[in-house]
Amino acid sequence: MRTFHCNRCSQLVFYENVRCERCESLLGYVPELAEISAFEEAGEGRWRSLHPRAADAVFRQCHNYAVENICNWMIPADSPDTLCRACQFTRTIPNLGTPDNRLYWYRLETAKRRLLYTLAALGLDVPSCQNDPEHGLAFEFLEDSDDGPRVMTGHDNGLITLNIAEADDAYREKVRSAMGEPYRTLLGHFRHETGHYYFNKLIVNDPRWLAPFRKLFGDERADYGEALKAYYRNGAPADWQASTISAYATMHPSEDWAETWAHYLLIVDVLDTSTSYGLALLPDDPSEPTLTDRTPVEDASFENLMKRWFPLTYALNSLNRSLGMPDGYPFTLASPVVDKLRFVHRLIAAVGR
Repeated sequence: MRTFHCNRCSQLVFYENVRCERCESLLGYVPELAEISAFEEAGEGRWRSLHPRAADAVFRQCHNYAVENICNWMIPADSPDTLCRACQFTRTIPNLGTPDNRLYWYRLETAKRRLLYTLAALGLDVPSCQNDPEHGLAFEFLEDSDDGPRVMTGHDNGLITLNIAEADDAYREKVRSAMGEPYRTLLGHFRHETGHYYFNKLIVNDPRWLAPFRKLFGDERADYGEALKAYYRNGAPADWQASTISAYATMHPSEDWAETWAHYLLIVDVLDTSTSYGLALLPDDPSEPTLTDRTPVEDASFENLMKRWFPLTYALNSLNRSLGMPDGYPFTLASPVVDKLRFVHRLIAAVGR
């Protein structure tokens, strides 16, 4: 995620901001520019962009921005759409009559928009089911009911379902601890489930990618139901870190792929952020990790990404420990895991823009 600034006063702003804290200008994300823009009123619910690349173009707020206070994306004023492109991906929202569900919906949409930003930056086309019913992607945000089965987060033929309880920080941390996971976030769920979507979209019908996939990850045709039962009965092998990014990745080749895909998106997103902020590591001791390379992640080789990643995670974990927090990056990357990440990089480099 790159840095953004208010076009009226140059104040540093974040991707999620809706108003500049310094000059109080309305802010909104313009996907056509991949930029946060400041706006001035143009009358009749329209807003004129102050971004220099917008050439005074006029926009409207997404309905979920103007009315629901959930979104911050803008729509061209002459568009017939009432929802922005990001909100069009959501097929089912939580019941807003239930306490806290609006907060959970906001958190889910915020994580989803961050995912869409990263995918767009990598050149990965993500059509919504609304625009491409056969090959598109859609999301349902559902909650458990007292008289029905528990909602399972997962992917099914382009439909990603998330249990909105995952947007409850206390619940998510309780599940993370109970399952012995080092990392569990809403954004991580979105990244993981889109891994399943892109496997179907990019790999399963392409022998150029399917054969090397099976060599690295295993045969995805193995019985998923039996693998799931075996995993929850026996757990992961004791040496899972020698070959997979997580214990859950040992359950089935499809989950190994989704976990690896999610981890690659995590790496490029964090590196993109650190590069945009000009972060450098210049220790006095030459034996300590250094970081000065600012190659844009979309132009970087896999080796370049890995060379920069390890010093950055060393600093990140050190900063977290100084704050009295757990490691921000609680992972180790064994050689087989690096090979799998390299495969993801090669695939995206080949199919991306």
